[in-house]
Amino acid sequence: MFRGRVAICYVCVQIQVAKEQAERRKMAQLMFDMGQRAYGKAQMQKRLRKSPKSSRVHKNPKLKRVKGYYYWFYLSKRKGFLERRKEEEEEEETTKLETDTKAAMDPKLTEVSQLFERFKAALVRNDFDTCSRLLSQLKIMLIEFKSLPPLFAETPNAVQELTLARDIYEHAVVLSVKTEDQDAFERDFFQLKPYYTDVGGRLPQSPQEYPILGLNLLRLLVQNRIAEFHTELELLSANALENPCIKHAVELEQSFMEGAYNRVLTARQTVPHETYVYFMDLLARTVRDEIAGCSEKAYDSLKVEDARQMLLLSSDKELFDYIKEEHPEWEVKNGWLVFNKAKESSASSKEIPSLQLINQTLSYARELERIV
Repeated sequence: MFRGRVAICYVCVQIQVAKEQAERRKMAQLMFDMGQRAYGKAQMQKRLRKSPKSSRVHKNPKLKRVKGYYYWFYLSKRKGFLERRKEEEEEEETTKLETDTKAAMDPKLTEVSQLFERFKAALVRNDFDTCSRLLSQLKIMLIEFKSLPPLFAETPNAVQELTLARDIYEHAVVLSVKTEDQDAFERDFFQLKPYYTDVGGRLPQSPQEYPILGLNLLRLLVQNRIAEFHTELELLSANALENPCIKHAVELEQSFMEGAYNRVLTARQTVPHETYVYFMDLLARTVRDEIAGCSEKAYDSLKVEDARQMLLLSSDKELFDYIKEEHPEWEVKNGWLVFNKAKESSASSKEIPSLQLINQTLSYARELERIV
């Protein structure tokens, strides 16, 4: 009984001690806050005495609470923040000015920039011979920049050199489209691609990135390289897939695979970029070749009017020109388009050697029987 009472007294004493400690901590925190406010008030009064202009603006600071601080303390804190912010902005401007000055003083970078301006002026005039000559010179000069792929060296003008090289290769891709050179397009695109994939974090995004990526997808679709088309598509981000240029190529591939050739041909009128027209014309030719190949397999003959509608041509003259250029083995007789000659030539050229295949199969069976 006595021990129980002692234990109860001990617990009561501990509770009382804990309360007193809590009150002391609260009082110490209050004293600390008051000291901080008094220090801030003293500092603010010094500044007001030193600056008569600011004292006219704020002659008598009142004890007004703003987010837990007195007004004079809030002003002192804000003034210090604004001063630090101004110093940081001045330092950033100085750094940028020094970088631009270094870039301007680099003779190689200046020479390449001037030559690139001449290239762009020739491209606007559609002077493709001059563009090709200047582009060859630009590519040779870019080799001297160590900051470009595959070295990616950290040089003082690395960002300017990478940006300039990317712009040059983007214009080279556009030039290949205007000159209708698919080999040059593929070569220039693969030279440009590292600037989109490997140095994308160091450079701001180019406005020509998605149109050129969509052009490459369209080129693969025109060349019927469907596996590579889907490989390139898997490498794109979700944001890129939402871009109209990329969506245009994806929708064309879906229509092409579904056999909705009319949607493919009418898509030329809604191209997202002017450079897409060349590949859309090639795609229309590819679609017509597919329709023609299916037609000669499915029919012995067709009316000229039906064939024209099936090939999505606007006149009989276009149909006859197409037959003359692409399918000279077709015959036009009395308003009918005859495919028999084409079928006979294809059948004779693809005759299956059935007797030889039978002998080979029997020999394989005998050899298997001996092994077993």
